[in-house]
Amino acid sequence: MALKATIYKAKVSFADIDNNVYADHSVTVARHPSETDERMLVRMLAFALNAPASQDEPPLEFAKDMWEPDEPSLWQKSPTGRVTHWVDVGQPDEKRLLRVSARVDRMSVYSFGASTPIWWRDLETRMTRLHNLTVWQIPSAQSQALAALAERTMQLQVTVQDGALWVEGGTRSFEVAPIRLWGPAQP
Repeated sequence: MALKATIYKAKVSFADIDNNVYADHSVTVARHPSETDERMLVRMLAFALNAPASQDEPPLEFAKDMWEPDEPSLWQKSPTGRVTHWVDVGQPDEKRLLRVSARVDRMSVYSFGASTPIWWRDLETRMTRLHNLTVWQIPSAQSQALAALAERTMQLQVTVQDGALWVEGGTRSFEVAPIRLWGPAQP
């Protein structure tokens, strides 16, 4: 018998004080049986950091990357169904990055774990032509701290102030400092 996804619900409050952007999101995440808490929480952080600030823009949605190899972790689609922003969590291979980058306006990758510098060093010189790609590294200790926030029902607060990113969940609060490895900073 195949294992089923575990459903997590979160209320994510996002406050970018530096840019005067505030939003509250109620999200439901289907966690694949092989997905770790760490990866799931990095997906939620990527969601909070990339969700559109305006209701006039199409929503950012969780996709089925763990079930469907041709889908990302998150995506934003135009009203016509074209993917405008593709968000991958993990360490996608070169072929995937090249293929997807040619089809989308914007592509973001959030890598975590101790092997990120090795993965990126192997790819970096071949990715220089991808001007719509931004690659972020979430330091391993910080992604593990995110994993400790995982509960079936969560309330998370993500705050950006004076260039620093803080995540709060329950009684825990800590700084997350994504390192931009490649590409333009997020808008």
